[in-house]
Amino acid sequence: MIFVTGGTGLVGAHLLFELTSAGKRVKALKRETSNLQQVLKTFSYYSETPQELFNLIAWVDGDILDYFSLEKLLEGVTEIYHCAAIVSFNTNERQKMITNNVEGTSNLVNAAIENGVKKICHVSSIAALGRLGDHQLVTEQTNWVPTKKISGYSESKFFSEVEIWRGIEEGLDAVIVNPSIIFGPANWDTGSAKMFKTIWDGMKFYTKGVTGYVDAKDVARAMILLMDETNFETAKNQRYLLNAENVSFQNVFCQVADALEKPRPKYFASNFMLKLLWRVAKFAGWITGKPSALTRDVVANSNTVNNFDGSKIVKQFNFNYLPISESIKQTAAFLKVEM
Repeated sequence: MIFVTGGTGLVGAHLLFELTSAGKRVKALKRETSNLQQVLKTFSYYSETPQELFNLIAWVDGDILDYFSLEKLLEGVTEIYHCAAIVSFNTNERQKMITNNVEGTSNLVNAAIENGVKKICHVSSIAALGRLGDHQLVTEQTNWVPTKKISGYSESKFFSEVEIWRGIEEGLDAVIVNPSIIFGPANWDTGSAKMFKTIWDGMKFYTKGVTGYVDAKDVARAMILLMDETNFETAKNQRYLLNAENVSFQNVFCQVADALEKPRPKYFASNFMLKLLWRVAKFAGWITGKPSALTRDVVANSNTVNNFDGSKIVKQFNFNYLPISESIKQTAAFLKVEM
């Protein structure tokens, strides 16, 4: 039996689609308040029979912070895909996110070992890797270095990985994937999809930083490839950085705008301007009680060049990435249907 956490998120929904399309029956963890319609909607983007595939999923209520419920839910499970994590760059949510992501992963590892689960695929992030600068490529071997500027999300993903490595030392076989920024259809008010919505609504500014991008379906396909019994012996107890291309924010913003048939952002936002806007947005947040999307962490990376090497999986397993230009076009097409 396959067990999936975080099935209602961007990666989880695409993973569930790929698994059910292959005829797999899956047990997926959700909260009582989870919106399953978003998962079904994701299926409908790619299939003419989304309900049939959706019906192959056995949804179970639970919480990764509740160890004893996890231990019971993992009875009879042979493999786990761990996609669940809080993603936030709001400083007010830092400790909650770290607690949820790290303790939740620890609980899952312990429950998996207790139940004799054979293998687990953990979705980490490039945020759990170090940064080199000077246009050097970050790889799976680039060490994460804690600094005062490290985001809470980065800290939470690094120490979640530590729990997986600890599980490996205690006998669990695992593989870790570290995706870059993931594009794909999702709730348009969350994650990377929010960028598309922001540009749809009229985005005036661009920045000149560079980072990596990968398509959600590629992340799901890579996870299944690495967990396949013919590949797992080679892949196990390793991490794989998943990145299709390194592209500037300006280039990506312009491609998204073109795909949505909206005006391109025209004005360069310097670091000085971004810091000023962040302080204004923070003050406005105090007044309205609503956190701003422009956070200190966002500002810190907007004009920084970070390049990532996603070639390890290509070299080992002949994996092919979807070009980011195509991922943007597909994601934009889904959004335009809903707007």
